Amino acid sequence: MSRIGKLPVIIPDKVKVSVENNIVKVDGPKGSLEKVFNSSIDIKVENDSIVVSPANRSRLAKAMYGTGRSIINNMVTGVVDGYSKSLIISGVGFRAVVNGSILDLNLGYSHPIKYSIPVGITVTVTENTKLKVDGLDKQLVGQVAAEIKKYYPVEPYKAKGVRIVGDYVRRKEGKKAG
Repeated sequence: MSRIGKLPVIIPDKVKVSVENNIVKVDGPKGSLEKVFNSSIDIKVENDSIVVSPANRSRLAKAMYGTGRSIINNMVTGVVDGYSKSLIISGVGFRAVVNGSILDLNLGYSHPIKYSIPVGITVTVTENTKLKVDGLDKQLVGQVAAEIKKYYPVEPYKAKGVRIVGDYVRRKEGKKAG
């Protein structure tokens, strides 16, 4: 049994939650999120909390109800506070510009990279090298940050590239003159 799955998700005052046929809809001050969950878990709204439990004794149900509870908790936190990830671009001539819903990246290639920003995500660029990805959905914010980083991951010799703030980059020593 999951220790996290047994805990109820507390619903803040500003948040409304509705559950129908394992479709959870969460409305809050920053917006609303909706997600369909597997039928192997039962989701119930009781008083001011959400309780998730396995629908049967199958292995899938036991595995999914802790995951389902964590996802619902992230949805509630997202509509109240939101999520954000910061990225840093380092390298000579590397820069980023936002044009509407397109992120234009110059990362030292012969062509600019045009990244289409998904709906529900806002990207802000400061100083041409610092990006901030904001949104309600924790998974989507992390996915967008990872996709931007994937265009030019940090290389270990000069630490050029795109990195997420908080990631550790192991540096390597270059060639020695012999």
